[in-house]
Amino acid sequence: MVKPRERATTMVKPCQQSKSQPKTTKSTNNLLSPKLFIYLISISALLFILFHIQSLHHHHVPPRPSSAAETAAKLRRSVTFLPLKDLRYFNKALVGHTWFMSSLYDIHEDGEVQFQQFPSPVVDGDDRILCLKGRDTHDGSWNYYGLAWPEALPENATVMKGVSFVSYNHYDYGNIWHGLSALMPFVAWHQIQGKCEVPERWILYHWGELRLKMGNWITTLMEATFGAPLHIEAFEGIGDGQPVCFEKAVVMRHNEGGMSRQRRMETYDFMRCKARLFCNFTMPEPASAAVRMTILMRTGARSFRNEKAVVEIFGEECAKVAGCRLTATYSNNLTFCEQVSLMRKTDILISPHGAQLTNMILMNRNSSVMEFFPKGWLELAGIGQYVHHWLASWSGMRHQGAWRDPDGPPCPYSAGDRRCMSVYKGGTIGYNRTHFSEWAKKVLNEVKTRKMEGATQVTANQVHECSCI
Repeated sequence: MVKPRERATTMVKPCQQSKSQPKTTKSTNNLLSPKLFIYLISISALLFILFHIQSLHHHHVPPRPSSAAETAAKLRRSVTFLPLKDLRYFNKALVGHTWFMSSLYDIHEDGEVQFQQFPSPVVDGDDRILCLKGRDTHDGSWNYYGLAWPEALPENATVMKGVSFVSYNHYDYGNIWHGLSALMPFVAWHQIQGKCEVPERWILYHWGELRLKMGNWITTLMEATFGAPLHIEAFEGIGDGQPVCFEKAVVMRHNEGGMSRQRRMETYDFMRCKARLFCNFTMPEPASAAVRMTILMRTGARSFRNEKAVVEIFGEECAKVAGCRLTATYSNNLTFCEQVSLMRKTDILISPHGAQLTNMILMNRNSSVMEFFPKGWLELAGIGQYVHHWLASWSGMRHQGAWRDPDGPPCPYSAGDRRCMSVYKGGTIGYNRTHFSEWAKKVLNEVKTRKMEGATQVTANQVHECSCI
């Protein structure tokens, strides 16, 4: 058997024999054996491949151009849906950035209403539209929102044309005060930014949960204001997981926050004027020095314990002022237009704290409001007890103070205990003859003097009051 070294020596012999050949013969010194040649070629190819692999780490390789369809598909898949109710803000849902559609920020000019609008009217090139998914009425974290490009909508999306109003209300739409607070900003948008644009639909949310109706009073007021019946969207025929996208959407989630007093008064003037036109009260009340008092009663919680005595006290003081007329009634016994008619003839509104006081926005500017509370509200009710004081200011009225009943049912807990509010919240209201008489006399004289001087600004349904700005 030949050893490896001996075999290598034998292979060199042909080279040694070539030295004796004539110079004219072609030399074989530069010739390679076939196996060695293949070996060298393989090494070169491997080095070439390694070199180019290394180059890929240092040089950008242009991507393969994609078609418009491929780009749209990528945009479609990139739409991200987030819960309407962001539980991270559960404990501070009313402080600054709300938990409703929390990843988005409002458009807000100084003194104007805060709102979101899609497509954006202020960001050039941002033509994305709002899409919603889910219609849960019990848990807002199961309803979702996202933004999509019109040419790359999510799979199976339904597109709704026209303007859609999306409302977030932290309280409810049945109470006329809470409903008005949530929907009044849409009127402000309609006046200026919307240029009288009327919504095709209303989409109502409470804590991100879909709501399918609102109170009759606020429904009628919105119909009067926008001049069209309200369509409250229920997403009927659309599956829970099927997205709905809106050609144009306006979202409100901060109520009247950020609006100046002047803009609020202009907006309430607009609604008052529209309500009177809706009810065919097109002619202004004739100028008169007569003072008209109205007592709006309540039943149940926060009602007067002795209605007859209260009416008697204010009636006696009214009788002392020439031309004074007193009306006592229940707002829930009146139609919307009957309430509009009564309020336009009221100079002094007398009523317990409650939603019925929201009717004050239908009175003429500079009219007066007198408010009454049961025992315990001052100490325990918080800032919510001042909402009608604020509303009077915002709508151009004069809040003439409040009377708080010092008497009421005893609380089984210690003084100042928050649990006492459950006892006082639905309490009834007594009366103090001396205080009521002196208070009524003061307000009557003030209103009488102001009317005689012609200071009351009578709303005459003038063109500018019922038109968009």
